[in-house]
Amino acid sequence: MKPTEMFAQVGSVIASVMFAWAMFKQYCPYNLQEIIDKYSKRAFTFIYPYIQISFNEFTGDRFMRSEAYSAIENYLGSRSSTQAKRLKADVVKSSQSIILSMDDHEEVEDEFQGVKLKWAAGKHISKTQSVSFYPVTDEKKYYRLTFHRRHRQLILGDYLNHVLKEGNEIKVRNRQRKLYTNSGSYWRHVVFQHPASFESLAMEAERKQEIMDDLLVFSTAEEFYARIGRAWKRGYLLFGPPGTGKSTMIAAMANLLNYDIYDLELTAVKDNTELRKLLIDTTSRSIIVIEDIDCSLDLTGQRKKKKEEGEGDEKDPKLKLPKEEAETKQSQVTLSGF
Repeated sequence: MKPTEMFAQVGSVIASVMFAWAMFKQYCPYNLQEIIDKYSKRAFTFIYPYIQISFNEFTGDRFMRSEAYSAIENYLGSRSSTQAKRLKADVVKSSQSIILSMDDHEEVEDEFQGVKLKWAAGKHISKTQSVSFYPVTDEKKYYRLTFHRRHRQLILGDYLNHVLKEGNEIKVRNRQRKLYTNSGSYWRHVVFQHPASFESLAMEAERKQEIMDDLLVFSTAEEFYARIGRAWKRGYLLFGPPGTGKSTMIAAMANLLNYDIYDLELTAVKDNTELRKLLIDTTSRSIIVIEDIDCSLDLTGQRKKKKEEGEGDEKDPKLKLPKEEAETKQSQVTLSGF
């Protein structure tokens, strides 16, 4: 049989199968189609040795972006630049650097502890009819991980934890850092840009190196703090007359660690509950700055004694009212609460 005749017969068989399948889907009851599709996929899993996991861009609420998807996107960025042929580019840090990521329907390979696996980027496109004449297109992006089923425990455990951790670290390095200030019980922010660094800081060389080493060791000691059961935080007390470089030191620390800064104004905080809410709303890998702490609180910390009944009462109620209003307007943050 000639090659051309063989290809013609193969094409004829494929066309016949596709025609039969189209007729089956058109006239077969929908419930029967679901049953056939269910058991055909189940039978296919016995033959297909690979496992696939999809990470959708949005989960639950349509407007809430998945943190896992963002971490995977950051993790695959460096691998995409060396493997993928089609890339997407984005600009961060005020146009100072470009972040690359996989384009749709691209694939890259990865290796973890000698195990090879594959990542693919895709999207589901669905059209919905709106009030206007033209249909609205809805795109749902996802990343799909494919690996051999004999490596299930390794991939679902150590590998995915590795991907999420490294992806979040890349996100921190590439993020546009911010300077936060509190307005009541809410934070407002601006882009943090300050040229201060330890290289340009006027300080004794030995003390400067000691502080830098302490900061760098602390920034990589999250697992150590968790292992010993302590909160992962560190405090510095800077004191001195105005103009001696306290604020410049804080900016240099933030630039060294690539941390955000939260400038907490205690006099604008109403009470201990509001202070607690502000601190809960701060993010990890950030510096919380409290300036002039000795002028912001009653440092005696003494509880006011209750006046004895009938003692010290104002005779004129009109004189008592301004005094109560003045006390109400003052911050009720206590030293013990702080």
